[in-house]
Amino acid sequence: MMEKNLIGWQKQPNKLNIQGEIERAIFDITGEEVDLIASGRTDAGVHALNQVANFKLESEKLPIEKVAIALNSKLKNSIRIKSAEEVDEKFHSRYSVHSKTYRYIINNSKCGSAIYRELEYNFPMKLNVEKMQEAIKFFIGEHDFKAFKASGTSSKSSVRTIYDAKVIYEEPRIIIELTGNGFLYNMVRIIAGTLVDVGLEKIKVEDISNIINDGDRKKAGKTLPPHGLYLVNVDY
Repeated sequence: MMEKNLIGWQKQPNKLNIQGEIERAIFDITGEEVDLIASGRTDAGVHALNQVANFKLESEKLPIEKVAIALNSKLKNSIRIKSAEEVDEKFHSRYSVHSKTYRYIINNSKCGSAIYRELEYNFPMKLNVEKMQEAIKFFIGEHDFKAFKASGTSSKSSVRTIYDAKVIYEEPRIIIELTGNGFLYNMVRIIAGTLVDVGLEKIKVEDISNIINDGDRKKAGKTLPPHGLYLVNVDY
């Protein structure tokens, strides 16, 4: 039987979501209703290799060393708990974050991959990887990323710091990786779309700095589809 598609992290009534599925598994095992707090919400179609979430239990029915095994026995729909540990009560999966790393994968071949079609974005036109590698360096540092956020973003400030940014070529795949102290809604997907335009030579490498400084969303590239995006790591 084919699994139903998850609509992302956030709990929503009558829709299959990651938060709701894990909370349900915790309740099935412990009898306690918990509020599961993640490091950030992932949209439908986006993948998380190492998401972090915390919750509080009143009882000690579930020993910490058995949490992952017990929850995985209840979970389906491509959700897996890798490990669990006790943390200080002041710990907060979202507010305690030091940095996050995101990855966007582009399959730059003419026909793409049937097997990985939902795990990477196929872009059939040949891209200039060297120019993309030059351009991504302009994103490193503290900038106002107003030009790289989706409309309706709730964040009060669009200033973020990118610690590391790179484009890796593993033919036929182009892998874009960004590590920063935080990311705006759709920021990585818009940066990836802008780098595609650089690879097509629609945007010049030296224009990236101007796009950042101007803060005009229209000058940046399009938002690439969600299925190429991965939350790779969360550091505290």
